[in-house]
Amino acid sequence: MKKKTKVLLVGLGILGGGLSLALWLLKHGFHLTITDTKSKKELAPSLKKLNKYFPQIKLVLGKHRLNDILKNDLIILNQAVPVLNNPLVAFAQKHKKPIMKELELFFEYVKQPIIGITGTRGKTTTTLWAHHLLKAKFPQIQVGGNNPDYPLFSFINKLKKNIPVVLEIPCFQLELPPTKAPHLAVITNLYTDHLNRYHNLKQYAQIKANIFKYQTKDDYLILNYDNPWTKYFLSLKPKAQIYFTSLKKLPQNLSGVYLHNNWIVYRKNKHSEKIINAKDFIALWGLHNTDNLLRAIAVSKIFQLSNQQIKKQIASLPQVKMRQEIIFHNKKLTIINDSAGTSPEATEQVLERFKNKNLILIAGGTDKNLDFFNLAKTIKKILPAKNLILLNGSATQKLVTQLNRKHYSAHYNVLETLNECFSYALYLAKKKQNNVIVFSPGAASFEKFKNEFDRGAKFNQIVKKYLK
Repeated sequence: MKKKTKVLLVGLGILGGGLSLALWLLKHGFHLTITDTKSKKELAPSLKKLNKYFPQIKLVLGKHRLNDILKNDLIILNQAVPVLNNPLVAFAQKHKKPIMKELELFFEYVKQPIIGITGTRGKTTTTLWAHHLLKAKFPQIQVGGNNPDYPLFSFINKLKKNIPVVLEIPCFQLELPPTKAPHLAVITNLYTDHLNRYHNLKQYAQIKANIFKYQTKDDYLILNYDNPWTKYFLSLKPKAQIYFTSLKKLPQNLSGVYLHNNWIVYRKNKHSEKIINAKDFIALWGLHNTDNLLRAIAVSKIFQLSNQQIKKQIASLPQVKMRQEIIFHNKKLTIINDSAGTSPEATEQVLERFKNKNLILIAGGTDKNLDFFNLAKTIKKILPAKNLILLNGSATQKLVTQLNRKHYSAHYNVLETLNECFSYALYLAKKKQNNVIVFSPGAASFEKFKNEFDRGAKFNQIVKKYLK
């Protein structure tokens, strides 16, 4: 892409992705127009950081204008901006204007080996843990992507020659298939999600598969052997070398990382080696996080880390922000923030992890056209009704309907504010020992919060207020 190109950035947003891209484009001499349906007030945190560039930027706020497509040479969509059924996208394509997601631009400029991780559940943890393990061999390795703390273009200037970069890639970045692919792609799993954005689960899977669409025989693809949708991904005949992960022993003819008799085992070309006994890890982190660890280890082995390097790094794995994150702990009480758990499956996982504790669950939020049948079933199996607290919202009402169909006791509370929910959870916790309060919404956030990170931050503030 030539400098002096006129670029239209669709979607500035407030999570940092649009801002970091805008700053990068401006610093590299591109003429920039930014358009966003949000108001100046709503975008204030991002606009403040663009202050000194305002003479160079054209701003169109509160709406999108088709005419801006014609005035610019290239259109870049913020990851949150949908491609499907978007009149702006259709207009650009009709007029043969180049249009891309920011990921495509990243691929165009970055020559280092890219590790791209996508999936419904576990992609953030897998990304951060893969990065943590790889630091043993590549101390200057960078990580980012779908994270407000590390947006794609916030660290692009820190990349070092021949040192890989680890990216978390959400499906939104793959709606327009990048014409390049990660050297190593990971699909953690596929479950029902984002059906408020996609027609059906098959379309969602097709978009996820774009991550390996342009891989070659010199690239690598890691798939989850235990997930039913892996058969679909394999039916697309990926060209990359394929490794699998599994919570049970893999078939002898497959390469990958698996769990067998509490040991994590790595196999390549029918040669197997034990890496670490995971009994203590499973007890501490849960089986779903063991699944994430298997993928991180698979990434590390492809990049030829030794077993000793891997074991040393596992001993200091970081907690992942707002994903079953322990934010308070003493002898009587543990508090977990799982605000980034925006699907029912996420809440099921946290229920399974802490089912042997006196578990108090705060759940509920905004619907993404998802099914709450299985979550209701898990709640009934694990949780006494008095220990269920629901934050009202469109998804909450769907969950209540499913709980009623399962004749779950009506002795639970549906409350209007997160403050009320936590206050009541603390009241319940005073009645018993060994309490775990879990905030795991199992739903989106937009009816009451800006996003799941805003929701999680507000929960942290409430906890701090009550327990200071």
